[in-house]
Amino acid sequence: MIQAHILLSDGAVTAEGGDFLTVPWWSFSKTVIAATALRLVDQGRLSLDEPHDGATLRQLLRHEAGLRDYGTVEAYRQAVAADEPPWPRRELLDRARADDLLFPPGEGWAYSNIGYLKARERIEAAAGDLKTAASELVLDATGVIGAWFAEEPNDLSGVEMGDAQTYDPGWVYHGLFVGPLIGAAHLLDALLGEGSPLSPASRAEMLRPQALPQFVRPPWSDAAYGLGLMLPAAPDGWTAAGHTGGGPGSSIAVYRRMDGVSRAAAVFETSDEEGPVETLACRLLATGAA
Repeated sequence: MIQAHILLSDGAVTAEGGDFLTVPWWSFSKTVIAATALRLVDQGRLSLDEPHDGATLRQLLRHEAGLRDYGTVEAYRQAVAADEPPWPRRELLDRARADDLLFPPGEGWAYSNIGYLKARERIEAAAGDLKTAASELVLDATGVIGAWFAEEPNDLSGVEMGDAQTYDPGWVYHGLFVGPLIGAAHLLDALLGEGSPLSPASRAEMLRPQALPQFVRPPWSDAAYGLGLMLPAAPDGWTAAGHTGGGPGSSIAVYRRMDGVSRAAAVFETSDEEGPVETLACRLLATGAA
């Protein structure tokens, strides 16, 4: 089992267990997607609040569109475990009952990878493929080196996948970014800190919380969601922004303190249990030491 973390504190970097490990960013990819969409909003190429197919981009990015999540579909889990090729988009939507909304858009909250698939499609309608748009508007703009968009199994060559060596990233329908663990921490720090490529208005929208007390879990004392960002609070009062994610064979947690303390942490482990990586990330942010 490999466990690694990167900590940025006042410009210093500490690492344990592989400082330049290249890993799947799993649902931290949602942060990249949301930031890409917001850069396009800043450029006037997308609208956060113009309805399309019944939902706004804001509702998709905040998981408020009423869409179901394909990750809970048992046939999906079985197909991934059996190394089957990814389903066509329409088959995925049919199997996940995507047209059967859980609630009218804007009237509830439900985590949805399908929502981010639809957000990806809006990005691509406005700016071409997600790979290029995210690279130019987010990865390059934050100075992140060595991260890329994985579309085929060969794109995961050299990536630490744990026991999921034959995984096909096409199963992540909204898109899977991979890169150095240190790159994830740097990207989050650059997006949310001074000199962010996001406009002040878009950064504020990204951080605007939807309170979700029903989803509080250790190590956090409160839970909320913004646009592509989990916004938890720690028991001793400070707040964080980032994202936890997991897939076959591994998990990742990438968070930054938002109380004026310049500190970001990224934690990766070759286990699909998300609790341990969140717990370690919280501890690193709290103590500022490995």
